[in-house]
Amino acid sequence: MKLDVVITGVGGQGTILTSRVIAQMAMTKGFEVRTSETIGMAQREGSVVSHVRIGKDLAGALIPDRQADVLISLELAETVKGLVKLNQGGLILVNTAKIIPTSVPLGLSHYQGEEIMNYINQVPAKIRFFDATKVALQAGNYKTVNVVFLGILSTIDDIPFKVEEYLQAILGILPSKVQEVNKRAFYLGRELAQNQR
Repeated sequence: MKLDVVITGVGGQGTILTSRVIAQMAMTKGFEVRTSETIGMAQREGSVVSHVRIGKDLAGALIPDRQADVLISLELAETVKGLVKLNQGGLILVNTAKIIPTSVPLGLSHYQGEEIMNYINQVPAKIRFFDATKVALQAGNYKTVNVVFLGILSTIDDIPFKVEEYLQAILGILPSKVQEVNKRAFYLGRELAQNQR
């Protein structure tokens, strides 16, 4: 198996935890794995980009441009930062929810959500939009948006991991006090994806 996944988001959304879950599943199945993170002032909602490379004879942790099979974006505008990594015809899973930078209410910048969605829609890829933040809130905690996306990812036929493998990896990483809400988020993510097919 060869699989390259890029995950984009902002600090506090669980971008790195998402990459660790995917990496853990792959390692448990005996695959070679490389991961890398780029964190920009993550505690202040700065950009976070994670790379997960799964396969054999991997040269490094960073996915070269135009080679990622999947781009998971936990925040709409952050999607654009990962597009350069995606191969033609790859899969993009996008959260439509926006996290507005503090510079916008101060009048120092603009958040052009509609233009961003139009731009993403022009990319030669398989694109699926989800309001994963709304679903995370239904699960009981908006911070589970990353696990909602793991639930979505678990419905993709080309990704060779089983539901129980996702749950084992998720629950093996998370503390017991947040496991139930994350289990709900995972199953609601699966339901969301299956309903939008």
